[in-house]
Amino acid sequence: MTNETAETLKERKAKLRRQAYDARNAQENKDDVSRTIVERFIALPEYAAAKAAMWYLDVRSEVRTRHQLGDALKSGKKIVVPYCTVDDSGANKLGLWHLASLDELVVGKWSILEPPKERCGDPGKEVDPQELDLVMVPGVGFTRDGARMGNGQGYYDRLLRRVRPEAPVVALAYECQLFPELLISPHDVYMDKVITEKAVYHGRGRHGR
Repeated sequence: MTNETAETLKERKAKLRRQAYDARNAQENKDDVSRTIVERFIALPEYAAAKAAMWYLDVRSEVRTRHQLGDALKSGKKIVVPYCTVDDSGANKLGLWHLASLDELVVGKWSILEPPKERCGDPGKEVDPQELDLVMVPGVGFTRDGARMGNGQGYYDRLLRRVRPEAPVVALAYECQLFPELLISPHDVYMDKVITEKAVYHGRGRHGR
C-alpha cells in the first residue's frame, strides 16, 4: 500500500468515525433508549448461560450500561469490567477486573470508571480473558453483519483475540450508529451480535469472515 493510499484510507476512516460520533452524540433520550438495548442484552440466552460476563462501563455518549450494572452484580454471575492499561511492550491493553461493587470504581483515563491503579493486579480481582463466557463491546460505528469501528486505539481488538472462540462477542449500539458498510482492516474483529433499540442483528462473528 502506498503512502498516499494509506493516507486516503486513514482520512476516510476519520470521516466515518466523525459521522458516527456525531450521530451517537445526537441520539435523543439516551437513558431510555439505552435501557431498552441493555434489556435486550440481558434477555439473550447467551447471557443466561454465561457464568462470567464482561460489561463495559459507558463513557460520553456510548450506550449507557450504568443503570443496570448494579442489578447485574446481584444476579449471581461473575461480572467483569475492563480498564485501560499497557502490556509489557507498552501497547494499549485492556485489563479485566472482577467487580463486586460499584463502590470499587474511580474515575480514570478518559473519564472512564475503573478500579484504582494501586489495586490493579490484586489476587482474586484480576481476570484472564480465557475465563469470559460472554463479552459486551462498545463502539463508534457498526454494520448489521457485525463489522465494528472503535476509537482507533486498538484496546478491544487486542482483547477479543484472547477471548475463547466459543465465547460470544456482543456489541451495544444505537440504531443511528449503523452503517451500510465500514472500512475494515485485517485485524478488525466482527461481532457475533449487534444489539440496538430496534433489533438484535446476527453478525459474522470472529470466525465467519
